[in-house]
Amino acid sequence: MSSDLLDALTALEEQKGISRDVLIEAIEAALVTAYKRNFNQAQNVRVDLNLDKGSIRVFSRKDVVEEVEDDRLQISLEDAKIINPAYQLEDIVEQEVTPRNFGRIAAQTAKQVVTQRVREAERGLIYEQYVDREDDIVTGVVERLDARNIYVGLGKVEAALPQNEQIQGETYHPHDRIKVYITKVERTTRGPQVIVSRTHPGLLRRLFEMEVPEIYEGIVEIKSIAREAGDRSKISVYAHNDEVDPVGSCVGAKGARVQTIVNELNGEKIDIVEWSEDPVVFVANALSPSKVLDVQVNEEEKSTTVVVPDYQLSLAIGKRGQNARLAAKLTGWKIDIKSETDARELGIYPSATSTFVPADDEESDYEDVAVDLYQDDEE
Repeated sequence: MSSDLLDALTALEEQKGISRDVLIEAIEAALVTAYKRNFNQAQNVRVDLNLDKGSIRVFSRKDVVEEVEDDRLQISLEDAKIINPAYQLEDIVEQEVTPRNFGRIAAQTAKQVVTQRVREAERGLIYEQYVDREDDIVTGVVERLDARNIYVGLGKVEAALPQNEQIQGETYHPHDRIKVYITKVERTTRGPQVIVSRTHPGLLRRLFEMEVPEIYEGIVEIKSIAREAGDRSKISVYAHNDEVDPVGSCVGAKGARVQTIVNELNGEKIDIVEWSEDPVVFVANALSPSKVLDVQVNEEEKSTTVVVPDYQLSLAIGKRGQNARLAAKLTGWKIDIKSETDARELGIYPSATSTFVPADDEESDYEDVAVDLYQDDEE
């Protein structure tokens, strides 16, 4: 047994990175428990496992005391000196108590310990691998479904996609390949547990980083994201190079880049707007694809009043207020939208203090695409 075990421990050290000394220490501790359980013993014992010599020995350990209260744990100084005259008070006397049939028990115990430690080591390696991938996107395969979760295979680990992290209306089938966002990795008694999401705004961010080289290289930065997963999202982008068009970079030629992401999210509409540190400009951009005539800012309340052409009011608000709601989340400003007619009647437009310059009616190619995509918001 010792030769086979020695070979096994050496292989584990090389293949799994588990120290042989650590394994031997764990086996010895387990053998102590096995000895006490199988031989109904309560004394202190030590197990010496010497694989090189092929020996397994059990030693009882007793404290040297003047007056013995428990002979299973203690030995008198007088009796200790019979064993060895050099013993003194508070020394520990060891005597071999190895049972005749302890080798079989030792073999079973060693196998159990090695199996357990290998399992723990593999779980630890998997945990370390995936804990570093929190807030990252991965591609997995749908393996099974139950009432609460969808389980996605990520190679060595199975991730859980909870119901509240699934895009409403999406359907999943075994063997489907999907991209998911890792939100949390935890240690559990059954191994690492990985939680993934299809609704997290981080998924949208990572998809753009994968699809748009300018974002991956840091030339274009995603400043904020507002998302209602499965329906519509808005992202604001900023270019650190004045010669780069941040919105055009994300949209791509004829909308190719953004369309790839839309397809991955099963048709989720995506507005891409240019970020600005000026809230007037940023709020106007965020209400895309609607045209904006004026933006009036209340710094104290961090709110804005936005004036739009009468025929653009429904588009600016969006279905069930979605466009305005997402624009507010994207910018961090409250947004109150007024039609041009109402604003004139209230006397707030045109404003004498306004410096906002409405965008030209001339639209770029990607703006044409956006209006086509979202013209149903006027309904």
